[in-house]
Amino acid sequence: MKILTVGILFCLVLFPLWAAQQSGEKSFAFRGMVNAVDTAARRLTVTNEPIEGRMGAMTMRYAVSNEEVLDRVKAGDRITAILRDSNDTLYDVQVVPSAGNARGLSLESLEQMALANNPTMAQTRANMQVAAGLVRQAGLYPNPTVGYYGDEIRGGSYGGGEEGGYVSQTIVLGGKIGAARRVAKLEANETETSAQVQRLRILNNVRALFYEILAAQRMVEVRQNLVKLAGDAVQTSRRLGNVGQADRPDILQAEIEQQQADVNLRVAQQNLDALWRIAATVVGRPDLPEAKVEGDLEAVPDLNYSEWVATAVRDSPEVKLAQQEVDRAEASLVQARKAPIPDLQVTGILAQSDELPPGTERPTGMIGGAEVGVQLPIFNRNQGNIEAAKSRIESAKQEFARVKLQLERNVAGLFRDYDSARITVRQYKEEMLPRAEEAYRLYQNNYQKMAAAYPQVLISQRTLFQLEADYVQALDSAWRSALLIRGFGLTDGLAAPLTVWSTGSSATESAAAAPIR
Repeated sequence: MKILTVGILFCLVLFPLWAAQQSGEKSFAFRGMVNAVDTAARRLTVTNEPIEGRMGAMTMRYAVSNEEVLDRVKAGDRITAILRDSNDTLYDVQVVPSAGNARGLSLESLEQMALANNPTMAQTRANMQVAAGLVRQAGLYPNPTVGYYGDEIRGGSYGGGEEGGYVSQTIVLGGKIGAARRVAKLEANETETSAQVQRLRILNNVRALFYEILAAQRMVEVRQNLVKLAGDAVQTSRRLGNVGQADRPDILQAEIEQQQADVNLRVAQQNLDALWRIAATVVGRPDLPEAKVEGDLEAVPDLNYSEWVATAVRDSPEVKLAQQEVDRAEASLVQARKAPIPDLQVTGILAQSDELPPGTERPTGMIGGAEVGVQLPIFNRNQGNIEAAKSRIESAKQEFARVKLQLERNVAGLFRDYDSARITVRQYKEEMLPRAEEAYRLYQNNYQKMAAAYPQVLISQRTLFQLEADYVQALDSAWRSALLIRGFGLTDGLAAPLTVWSTGSSATESAAAAPIR
């Protein structure tokens, strides 16, 4: 049996590696998590673990050697495969039956799905490419102008004329190209920061939904337990009624409790389903089948107000973006001041002259000429744009101050909710729930000893489960506030990414004037 097992292992796993080595092609062991399955394109989007000698951890689309794999692999599965050096095709794809897969989706899995599939991530990449293109455009020199030149072409004084061509070039002076490139580079920096803002929005949105789903799962479990106990209470009340130990009102009260528990369970389940559908859209997979998520709902992070105010003001990408806007406004003022510096316009002419000089019968032949000129900044010294640029600097500085104050205000409000939720969580966990559990247990013992009425058991039972439901809601609230604090208040992973670039005209675009003639 051991020999057979080894043989099968060699055929399924080792033989493909051996075959590749025999052909001289290097192969690598591949491990990763599936983010998306595209059956139409026959591709898997996978975030792989680092592969020594081949690549680091990254998310890519891969073809598969056996397309039937697409029917049995789903998002969230961890897989192993063989990756060859010559292509991006996965061979011998196997789903890893790990404990993690059996337990459910982790927060990391949902985050990776969102970063791979949320369309706004592709938008931010496209925006950065736009900004890079504008940087390139801003540094381009103006094109020369070529054209036809003619003078006295109907004959002139000596029965001839001049015809030929010219080349005209604008020589940009005053460092205007460098100033334009500087502004474009600062816009590109802002675009990169806006991509960081969007990434943080997505991750914060996914994390908040993850813990909401985790709380909703816990709430469903609480409601299911209450439904079970309410059903047991109804059966017990009816049996007691049959032997004369419970009145009709006691039975009706137990039945009402059961019906209320059923309604609460259905509402909790619908809330869980809705949260999952919302999360599926945020991760860019609206068809993602509902699954259980796994995490520690009670591990609410311990945050300090003073530390997080300082962290928010120092590290928030929105503050960074506001500072970059100040830098760009200052660079725009430099550009505006350089704009009225005249550019040099140089024109060279080469023509054939058919004029006959006095006393000769031969035409003059080839002649050349040159023109050099500048545009005098008499009326338009760009004074309006300079004043506007100065005002934009002041506006950007005040916006920077406003963003910091708004962030501090938001952190203060979030900490109000966070501290309240933490106090509630601690009170429920350390004081109220233990007492409610003890009261319920004592009522049960007393009832079994005929020292308490059954309605008292029902009331204590209802109190216990209501406290557990409130406890779950307090945990949910604490997590929501904590995640907003740590994520600088950025939410909504499907909001359109910020765009900061201008029209993209280069500083020298208007300088390519017609030749002086």
